[in-house]
Amino acid sequence: MATRTDLDGRPIKPMTICMIGAGGFIGSHLCEKLMSETPHKVLALDVYNDKIKHLLEPDSLPWAGRIQFHRLNIKHDSRLEGLIKMADLVINLAAICTPADYNTRPLDTIYSNFIDALPVVKYCSENNKRLIHFSTCEVYGKTIGSFLPKDSPLRQDPAYYVLKEDTSPCIFGSIEKQRWSYACAKQLIERLIYAEGAENGLEFTVVRPFNWIGPRMDFIPGIDGPSEGVPRVLACFSNNLLRREPLKLVDGGESQRTFIYIKDAIEAVLLMIENPDRANGHIFNVGNPNNEVTVRQLAEMMTKVYAKVSGETVLESPTVDVSSKEFYGEGYDDSDKRIPDMTIINKQLGWNPKTSLWDLLESTLTYQHRTYAEAIKKSIAKPSAS
Repeated sequence: MATRTDLDGRPIKPMTICMIGAGGFIGSHLCEKLMSETPHKVLALDVYNDKIKHLLEPDSLPWAGRIQFHRLNIKHDSRLEGLIKMADLVINLAAICTPADYNTRPLDTIYSNFIDALPVVKYCSENNKRLIHFSTCEVYGKTIGSFLPKDSPLRQDPAYYVLKEDTSPCIFGSIEKQRWSYACAKQLIERLIYAEGAENGLEFTVVRPFNWIGPRMDFIPGIDGPSEGVPRVLACFSNNLLRREPLKLVDGGESQRTFIYIKDAIEAVLLMIENPDRANGHIFNVGNPNNEVTVRQLAEMMTKVYAKVSGETVLESPTVDVSSKEFYGEGYDDSDKRIPDMTIINKQLGWNPKTSLWDLLESTLTYQHRTYAEAIKKSIAKPSAS
C-alpha cells in the first residue's frame, strides 16, 4: 500500500480504533472502508455482529487480524475501559435511534443516549484518548421559521431554517412531547463532551448525521427486526413497497428532510479520523442539502425507483395518510425542516457529498429487493400460527 497522506500532506500513521456500535448500519460501512482502504486496526464492540460478519470470516480475508469483534454491552461490561485504553481513537456510535421508540420508550432512549455514553466520555478523558462521538441532527429540534406565521415570507429565508453548528439554537417541544427525549439526551451528551474538552483537554469531534441512507440501514419488520417495530421513514417505506402495501404518510408527509448516501457520509468520517488537527474541537453537520424533499415527495420517488428495480407495477393508491398519533402514539412531535449548513465541514475537511437522491434510492432499494423480497413472499404465503 502506497504511503497515504492527510490533507496537509503528512503521512498517516496506522492507528487502533475502538469502535462502539460497530455492528450497526453506520459501523458496518465504516468498518468496510477502514478494512479495504486503510491500514488501521479496529476493535469492533457491539451486541450483534450480523452486519459485519462478512468482514470477520473467513480467516483468509486480506485484512484478517486487523479487525477483532468483542461482543459486549457498554451498559455493564468491565472490559470497556481496557479496550478503550488499547486504542488511539474511540468512535461511539451506540444509541437507540428509531423515532418510534422516543415517545414509547423514553426512559430507554434517555439512558441509552446519555447515561450509557457517560463512561465512554469519562474513560476517553481520563486516558487521553481522542473521541469521535455520533450525535444527531435532531439536536437542532424545530427551526426558528416554524414559529413564524404560515404565510410569512420569512419562512423562505434560509436564515430562519438552515441549521448551523455554531449559531443555530436547539429548540425542543414541551416536556409532554416525549419525542424530544432523544434530542435532549443527545444534546446533553454533546454539552458534556464539549465541557470535557474545555475543562480537561479532551480531544473530540462530534458528528451530526442528517438522514444517512443505504444498504443495511435499520430493519425490515418481521424479517430482520421485530414484527411490531417501526423503523425510520425510509425503511418504513421500503417495507411497504416490499409488501406491496400503500406507503403511510404521517400527517400528510409535509415534513421536509435531506438524505445523504452512506458512502458519501463515510468519506467525511474517514477525513475526520485521519485529520485530527482539522477535526478536533469541531461539531460537523454531515448531510446533503441538495437532496431536500418533503416526505410525500420521497414516497413518490421511492415508488418510481422501486418499480424500476423490481419490475413490479405501481399500486393504484400508492400512499395513504395517517395521523402521527395513530402511527407513533401519544406525545409525538416533529421538526418541520432539516437543512444542514455545510460551511464548517467544507472549510475544515474540504468535503462535499456527491450522490443524488435518485441514485442513493436506487442503490438502497436494489439491495433491499435482492435481500428481502424472497423472505417477505415466504412470510406472506405462510399462514400465521395464531
